[in-house]
Amino acid sequence: MPTPFLPLLRLLPPDHSLALLRLLPALLRRGRVSRKALAVCLDRLVSSRRCPDVLTELLADLRDPRSKYLPQPNTCIYNILIKHYVKKGDLGTAFQVFDEMRKMNCADVRPSLVTYSTLIGGLCRGAQMKEAFELFEDMIEKDRIVPDQLTYNLLIGGFCRLGQVEKAQSIFGFMRKNECEPNAFNYATLINGHCKKGEVEAARGVFEEMIRSGVQPDAVSYTSLVGCLCRHGNVDEGINLVQEMWQKGCKADVVTYNLLLEGLCKDRRIAEAVTLLEKLPSEGVQLNVASYRIVMNCLCSCGEMEKAAGLLGMMLGRGFVPHYAASNMLLIGLCDVGRVSDATVTLYGLVDTGFMPEARCWARLIESVFRERKLRRSIELLDVLIAEG
Repeated sequence: MPTPFLPLLRLLPPDHSLALLRLLPALLRRGRVSRKALAVCLDRLVSSRRCPDVLTELLADLRDPRSKYLPQPNTCIYNILIKHYVKKGDLGTAFQVFDEMRKMNCADVRPSLVTYSTLIGGLCRGAQMKEAFELFEDMIEKDRIVPDQLTYNLLIGGFCRLGQVEKAQSIFGFMRKNECEPNAFNYATLINGHCKKGEVEAARGVFEEMIRSGVQPDAVSYTSLVGCLCRHGNVDEGINLVQEMWQKGCKADVVTYNLLLEGLCKDRRIAEAVTLLEKLPSEGVQLNVASYRIVMNCLCSCGEMEKAAGLLGMMLGRGFVPHYAASNMLLIGLCDVGRVSDATVTLYGLVDTGFMPEARCWARLIESVFRERKLRRSIELLDVLIAEG
């Protein structure tokens, strides 16, 4: 097939892609389209979530023995079909396609590593670990296919999600025994499994083994361990790990820093958390709204209203808005400690973002302003209340 048609199949809208595929035999003056063209079009339709009916049409053509424009599927096309059904969560049909592959007695239709990995991944995501492991064994024993690091990681991750980290560790050991050296992704998955169970020492042990094995930890590995340390009171060790990341050229991102902020706030080291918020943007770290909300919620719950009001100014200046509940808590808290002027200024800043206090907060604000004998401010607040509905 002339090469210009393949890019067109990839770029056209799904319904046009199928229309072109059907026209190709006439355009190219041949009986059927190539398997490559079918694979490209099928993968395009499977990957796109638009026009599912178009995919259904192509699948019907593929199953129809009277269809004259399509070739006999090969392993690649069967794999795309299996991927489609696994993504839909229809494992029953995916395994029917797999069984059909097994029954085909031709060299270019055989289950491959991709076939097995796709099915194992679907079973693992559905928490069907017994079936996933049995299929893994069939892959090795029946089809003599050697698993790679990705396939092993599907099992490691599946067991970790169920909290069965000891089984994940066994898979990890089996992997090494069979001369498939774990990569950073495998180590990170196992570290994360231990972290989710709160097994700090075990997570630290896997991390250290990773380094001893000559595998450079990636951001995911570091972040998993940082989070685990911070959640279990080892914030300083978490900070040291982040510094180590920078030294080794592994850049920490907002997820890593949010874990540090949570750890600092949990330990009531609020001043350090605020300092971190202030300096990180100048160091090239793109914070998100959660970064500020973590600290804002902590300040409000600890009664640090003056600092909370200062943080609000920083948030609004950087284009972020606190949680609705935290905003109400901040306004009420400022009134409770007698900072009524700060409360009204804060209200005006929040209203500009579309915020409208809850009824209890409004009542507390009006009451506080009246008590302070600031009639003009009370009328202004009422005006805002009426104007905003």
